[in-house]
Amino acid sequence: MQQPVRIAPSILSADFANLGAEVRAVDAAGADYIHIDVMDGHFVPNLTIGPMVVQALRPHSAKVFDVHLMISPVDAFVAAFAKAGADIITVHPEAGAHTHRTLQLIRSLGKKAGVALNPATPISVLDYIMDDVDMILVMSVNPGFGGQSFINSQKDKIRAIRQRIDAVTAGTSRVIDLEVDGGINAEMAPVAISAGADVLVAGTATFQGGPEAYADNIRRLRGPLV
Repeated sequence: MQQPVRIAPSILSADFANLGAEVRAVDAAGADYIHIDVMDGHFVPNLTIGPMVVQALRPHSAKVFDVHLMISPVDAFVAAFAKAGADIITVHPEAGAHTHRTLQLIRSLGKKAGVALNPATPISVLDYIMDDVDMILVMSVNPGFGGQSFINSQKDKIRAIRQRIDAVTAGTSRVIDLEVDGGINAEMAPVAISAGADVLVAGTATFQGGPEAYADNIRRLRGPLV
């Protein structure tokens, strides 16, 4: 079943000169997860951070570190991010030759395993890995940059994945989170939630206005379901 909505501010939109303070600020403002976008300039057209930055941020918050690896090949970096303090590690099927093996690796390190679907990635990639995922991330923009607009076709994908998750978990204690990342703001958050999302990644919509605005920004993203 769809779980209570959680907000995962993406530090991609934070002040990189003050990342520790920014993480503390969104933590105090009510963030549920800290979403960390890792980009390699190869798999996606941008460069961000590596395991050393994750490790440096770890003492600044006890919240879940939701680390999204947009790097290829990905397997060689999984252990480093696990050691650095990631709680959830999400990978793309296109970023390695053996997605099932990558998910097994993440879980063997004691971390939750996520799989991310780009806008053009079909949900059929989930056919034989549902037993090995703790989270499915729907990218509602093409990954690489913040501030993009939600791609409307992804609403149907979110609904279809919600149905698949509910079918797999029905009658069990299993929980598979459905996360949506891209173009999430106060207007689009209810759309994603109504389609079945229970974790929302929001960068620009969280960090706009400075630290004094973060709590109100997060409340608006949660919407009337809170």
